[in-house]
Amino acid sequence: MDIARTLQDAVDSGDLPGVAAAAATDKGVIFEGGAGVLRPDSVIWIASMTKAVTATCAMQLVERGKLSLDAPASDVVPELATKGVLEGFNPAGKPIIRKAKRPITLRRLLTHTSGLGYDTWDANVLRYRQVTGIPAIGSCQNVALTTPLLADPGERWEYGISIDWVGKMIEAASGQRLDRYMIEKVFTPLGMADTGFAIGPDQLLRKARMHTRVADGFTAVDHEIPQAPEFHMGGGGLYSTVDDYLKLTRALLAGGDPILKPETVKVMAQNHLPDGVFCRPLKSQLPNLSADMAFVDGMQWGFSFMINPTEFPGRRSAGSLAWGGSPIPTTGSIR
Repeated sequence: MDIARTLQDAVDSGDLPGVAAAAATDKGVIFEGGAGVLRPDSVIWIASMTKAVTATCAMQLVERGKLSLDAPASDVVPELATKGVLEGFNPAGKPIIRKAKRPITLRRLLTHTSGLGYDTWDANVLRYRQVTGIPAIGSCQNVALTTPLLADPGERWEYGISIDWVGKMIEAASGQRLDRYMIEKVFTPLGMADTGFAIGPDQLLRKARMHTRVADGFTAVDHEIPQAPEFHMGGGGLYSTVDDYLKLTRALLAGGDPILKPETVKVMAQNHLPDGVFCRPLKSQLPNLSADMAFVDGMQWGFSFMINPTEFPGRRSAGSLAWGGSPIPTTGSIR
């Protein structure tokens, strides 16, 4: 397959305004290229691909005994002790919330089994935000983290704001803001100079614009994550480039050096969902931001990657790790 030709064909056909891609093994890079409005050094809001970086930071602190996978997360971030489970809404439209049966833990946050959800894919979170006036998570306001649980911790996979709370745990355990911790413990050791929550002058010149579909193709949209946030979104706030992010994935592929121990990387790549719990389909509540998302039967989750359960010949091998990034609301109100 001619990868460069495939990328260009996707742009020429009108399927995409631009695409950048890279491929590598633990031995080295085998392809980097782009087509249309993107190239490998384009600075892109990587959204939920941030989660793997935050998970890496959390596991560094687990290695050092600063965080525990299974102790109550509220030991580190007390606000998590007050999270209750949303059971619905009364006839007046007020939320009905009960006490959770068990505590949230770092393990449950990293595997999205904490019970926390996203409004993009859950109608109850969206309705809760509407009736309470809580801003979108992408506003980076602390109050955006106050949505309730959708299920008791440990009972089901529920994609949501769990990793944003992991970011809060990293800050509490390290005594550093999340951006500073990532720079010192991940980005600098790996030479990821183009990755961060804030956009520098050089990166601004290479920042990719987002696009939305319209009747005759695409229209570009100016967009920027808050640059002076109340909290840094550990679940989705980073900007990066294809080239930079590849440095992280190659480090993990090669066993973690110099940011993690090999045994830690092995743990991160294992399934940590409880027995009988798998990634469930996500029904979009904000179709302007996301389509519905479905998963193959038995899809698993590690710290913090989706794990392919079976081989897809010519595509993905069994046990391979993946996840992507999708835009989330960044305004304070529902559009």
